[in-house]
Amino acid sequence: ALDGAFLCSPLGGLMGAQAVLGLLVWALVADTTYHLHAAYGWVMFVSIFFWVATVLLFVTYLLQLPLRFYVVPWPLVLLIFNAVATALYVTAFVTCSAAVQPTSWRQWDYNRRAAASFFAGLTMLAYGVSTFLSFRAWKGLGSNAATSQVTD
Repeated sequence: ALDGAFLCSPLGGLMGAQAVLGLLVWALVADTTYHLHAAYGWVMFVSIFFWVATVLLFVTYLLQLPLRFYVVPWPLVLLIFNAVATALYVTAFVTCSAAVQPTSWRQWDYNRRAAASFFAGLTMLAYGVSTFLSFRAWKGLGSNAATSQVTD
């Protein structure tokens, strides 16, 4: 059964946004002559890899598979995934933004690359927020060591 509550949760909403924004990044870069610039190869790798991984995680949570595979520490997996995605999207955003050349001889390439940089920045922010929320979920939503040591 599909988990309808997941779609309305912050995690589900952010994963959906990451998938849409990541798709925009690699589609806009792929529609240019990116093969002429080595920097865009890195942007394509990061955006496509994390788009596929995010879609797979989204489907995993939508199908409630973490309940069946309870041995896997899912909050930690999400924390590591989102932290790595944020770090690599920072590099992809900086690379994509630095490689945009306003004096390009193909104006449509400039527009698409500039839009890809913008959406890479939004995707980076979405993964950053997910990292923060994943950290809070992994930590235990506000619990600390003192409250976990208290016994009745």
